[in-house]
Formats: sequence, structure tokens, C-alpha cells
Amino acid sequence: MNEVLIRSLTPSVLGVLVRRGADFAAAEDAVQDALVEAVRVWPADPPRDAKGWLITVAWRRFLDATRADTARRRREDVVDEEPAPGPAPAADDTLQLYFLCAHPSLTPSSAVALTLRAVGGLTTRQIAQAYLVPEATMAQRISRAKRTVSGVRFDQPGDVATVLRVLYLVFNEGYSGDVDLAAEAIRLTRQLAAAIDHPEVAGLLALMLLHHARRAARTAPDGSLVPLAEQDRDRWDTRAIAEGVVILQAALARDRLGEFQAQAAIAALHADAPTAGETDWVQIVEWYDELAGLTDNPVVRLNRAVAVGEADGPRAGLAALAALDDSLPRHTAVAAYLHERDGDLTTAARLYVEAARKAPDLAERDHLTRQAARLNARRSR
Repeated sequence: MNEVLIRSLTPSVLGVLVRRGADFAAAEDAVQDALVEAVRVWPADPPRDAKGWLITVAWRRFLDATRADTARRRREDVVDEEPAPGPAPAADDTLQLYFLCAHPSLTPSSAVALTLRAVGGLTTRQIAQAYLVPEATMAQRISRAKRTVSGVRFDQPGDVATVLRVLYLVFNEGYSGDVDLAAEAIRLTRQLAAAIDHPEVAGLLALMLLHHARRAARTAPDGSLVPLAEQDRDRWDTRAIAEGVVILQAALARDRLGEFQAQAAIAALHADAPTAGETDWVQIVEWYDELAGLTDNPVVRLNRAVAVGEADGPRAGLAALAALDDSLPRHTAVAAYLHERDGDLTTAARLYVEAARKAPDLAERDHLTRQAARLNARRSR
């Protein structure tokens, strides 16, 4: 019983508690307590019914908290509702919980943060990295969101845009982070696309499929990162690419462009190129211009600088990069790459070392360190 399995059961357990009348904040606290207990107990004594075990422990923790805060009569009523022993229901409440967390009483950013923490299973640190804010700031935001919804009945589901933002961030963390959530994000987005006729839902599904199609080629056998230009394209999942392109084309035909469709169009252009050298960078820059017009996300402009460097030369890319805040994550790594392409190996090697110190995870740090070592070796010949 590993941590990934425990996390995967969180949404269903949380859904049972919410359906049985627990307010969301109390239910989420009870489930987190049950998860901690599972990590402690399961290695030595794994249960036959993992989900049922978690529901029972979480419900008891909820009851303990309820007894401390409510009158005797209410306590007795809640005790009568305790689920009977036996297999837990197989209903999948995850997508419903995503909508419930996007509650109208919360701002979109708070709703996303709460959902990622309570349902998505991400840590506060991971969520803070996704939002480009300090961990302490994100912890306060999540705490405020919990206080806001404490005691609120979750009978007013939130909007699609907020749910899409959550699914997008869960996919990104699953694609590159510590806990594998990418396949789960795709599954839920498929469910949403089947239930809602919305071009941005289709755009997000296409984006996920096109990115996920390259996953097998993103790492070498030793676990090191393989940049897009160096990936073995024969390892890309052509069926997923074909499905993503068909979904994207149908969405774009509706002429209601959104940021996920624009991102998917960029991913499709990468997927369409037989080799890295045949990538249509001019079109990619045009799509980044569209995307920048739809969102003020600084990461979009950082990626656009890379594309400009490929389409118009590294000095044009460096000029685009100079307009951005140099504290932006991966800004230094992009500068290193563009300086290398411009032939300034000394500056590039120094920047790769600096970027490695700032890297958010070990795999990226090792990759950037190797890039610096490679350039230093070339300079010493």
C-alpha cells in the first residue's frame, strides 16, 4: 500500500463524507487525518478493503470533532448515520467534488487552491510552485478558503472555467511532479467533455493528450530529462496525437478561441514536425501571440521568447527575454539556452550553473548541471 494508492482514494472518501452531511472543511480535515493514519498503519497491517477502511476512520474522526462542537442530540443523530461495515460503494464522485470546490463563495484562485489541496492531493508547496507564489502565501490562501466554506452547504456548484483550471494544474503536476496525476486528470477531463459541449473543455483534453503522447520520450533510462529537440519521436504515442488533433480541430472550428485551445495548437505543431529542425516556429510564435492576448501569464511570454529565438534567431529571443522579470522561474535557464545558441558559451555555462541552483526538482537540476559541464568541456578543448 503506497502513498500514490492512498492519495487516489481521497476523492471517493471525501465524497462519502460530504454526501452524509459533513461540511467540506470538516470532512477534508477528517480525511487528511485518516490518510496520515493509513500511512502509519498499512505497511504493517494492510486492510482488505482500503477504501472502506479510510471511510470508516475518516467518519470516526469527523464524529470525534462533531462531538466536541455540537449538542448531544445532534451527536446521537450523526452516530446513527455511520456507514455499515462491508464493501464501500463504487461511485466516482471526483468530478462532482471538483465542481463543489469551485463554490460561488470563493474567488477562482482560492477555489483552485482548495481543490488541488483537498481533492487533487497536492501539497501546499506544489500548489505554490504552480501559482508562482511563496509557500507561506499559499498556505494562508488555503486556510482562508477553508474558513470561508466552513459550514456552507455545497449545493451550488462552481463554474466550468474554475474546474478547467484545476484539472490543468493537476495534469501539469502529474506530468512533471512527484505524484502521478496526469492520467487521472485526463480521465476526468474526458468525463467533463462527454457531459459538457464546451470548446475549452475540448481544448484542454486535446492539450493533455498531445502532451501526454510525448511522455515516454521525456526521460532517459537513467531518469534524466530529455529536451524536446532531442526526444526520440518514434516513442511518441501517435494514436494519442491523432486523437488530440481531431479534438482540437473540431474545437477551433467553432471560432471561440480560448487559452487551452491556443496551447493545444502549439503542442500540435510540435507533434506534427517529423524532426525538431522541421518545427514550424513561425506559426508557433503566432500562436503564442494569440495566447498572450488571452492571458497575462508571464510563463507564456517566457515560452514565446524561446519560440522567437528559434524563429528569428537567438538575439531576437534574448531581446524578447529582456522585457521579462528575471526572477521568473526558468528565466535563467532560457537565457542560458539562447546565449548558447548565440555562441556565447562562457555566459551560457555560467547561466546554466545559476539556473541549476534555482531548479525546482532534482531531475531539472541535474539536466542543467550537465548542460553547464558540456559547455565547459567544449571551451577547454
